[in-house]
Amino acid sequence: MDFNDTPEEAKFRSEVRTWLEQNAKLRDPASVKAGRSEKSEAERLVRAKEWQAKKAAAGYAAITWPTEFGGLGGTPIQSVIYAQEEAAFEVPRGFFEIGLGMCIPTMMKWATPEQNERYVKPALYGEEIWCQLFSEPAAGSDVAGLRTKAEKDGDEWVINGQKVWTSGAHFCDYGIIVTRSDPTVPKHKGLTFFFLDMKTPGIEIRPIKQMSGDSGFNEVFFNDVRIPDSQRLGDVGEGWKVSLTTLMNERLAIGQGAGVDYEELLKLARDTELENGPAIKDSNVREKLADWYVQSQGLKYTKFRTLTALSKGQVPGAESSIGKIVSGPKMQDLASFAMDIQGQGGIMQDVDESPMAGAFQNQWIGAAGYRIAGGTDEILRNIVSEQVLGLPQDIRVDKTVPFNELASSKKS
Repeated sequence: MDFNDTPEEAKFRSEVRTWLEQNAKLRDPASVKAGRSEKSEAERLVRAKEWQAKKAAAGYAAITWPTEFGGLGGTPIQSVIYAQEEAAFEVPRGFFEIGLGMCIPTMMKWATPEQNERYVKPALYGEEIWCQLFSEPAAGSDVAGLRTKAEKDGDEWVINGQKVWTSGAHFCDYGIIVTRSDPTVPKHKGLTFFFLDMKTPGIEIRPIKQMSGDSGFNEVFFNDVRIPDSQRLGDVGEGWKVSLTTLMNERLAIGQGAGVDYEELLKLARDTELENGPAIKDSNVREKLADWYVQSQGLKYTKFRTLTALSKGQVPGAESSIGKIVSGPKMQDLASFAMDIQGQGGIMQDVDESPMAGAFQNQWIGAAGYRIAGGTDEILRNIVSEQVLGLPQDIRVDKTVPFNELASSKKS
């Protein structure tokens, strides 16, 4: 592994840093309230759109995209460098990652040139936001087990069914969706993929109230939703092939989780008094700190392997899944331990009243979802075992069975 920037990369990093210093506020490392100053999602969205437009105009919103789509035509390592530098600044996040990381790359590969001319730049500049309509109540990790139907009617398709856990659907303008168009063939073969306007008649969006108090996820119902065949991506029955484009980009877009980590826990241990003195002096606390420091370093150097591959123009393999397998449980366990150190204050989640602005409490609640989003722990372990370690694949008895003959295809 080579941890040093090449001269070209160092020059690009300097240019990015200069631009960020001129256009954004440096994040206070001691603060855990970054990004929480806005009072509502609507206010955060306005600020996010303004930042996205500014970033896109500078060429930094999609560094690896072709210049004709508003990108910089740059390399993956340049994109990583920008992300590293931006992490040090207080900028709005959380609205465009799915659209630009998963949906638009799928459009760029499968949509017509005219469609890409219409949709890519508005998404890049934050004018339109996209969501991904994949998961269903009976099809989470097994995406190909979905039951939302698409039936051809002349030059249109009629969609009926339900999607769930759709992030941001309530503020999105467009979405990509995979449906079942032929239940008489094996489940991976009878799927068809579309994009659609989220304001199309027949679409009902119901936000899901989470235990954190947020409502970022949604149920989306489709009741005789009609869309033209021109909004189909890929061939009829080849939706799984299109879905793989989205899923591959999803793994890269989600990556390792962000949030409070070893440094914040160390600060908490130094600042918290236990019955026998400062928490940092307690041997059990120190042992836990050492464990998470080792994990943090392991994640960092594993990521460096990916950066080295990107720097050399190589495509990272399935080993990238290791980062999420380790970081998800670590985020949850670390936050739980921090709440124990806080004692009675650990039950408080209020940003203004809770110790360290409730950062550990919010992470503990949110980390459970992170271990599901973008591939569950179990799915990612299978990917690593099969594609990295070369172990035998799981036996899949339903692989060649027509979908309508499977028990999972029948509604209870």
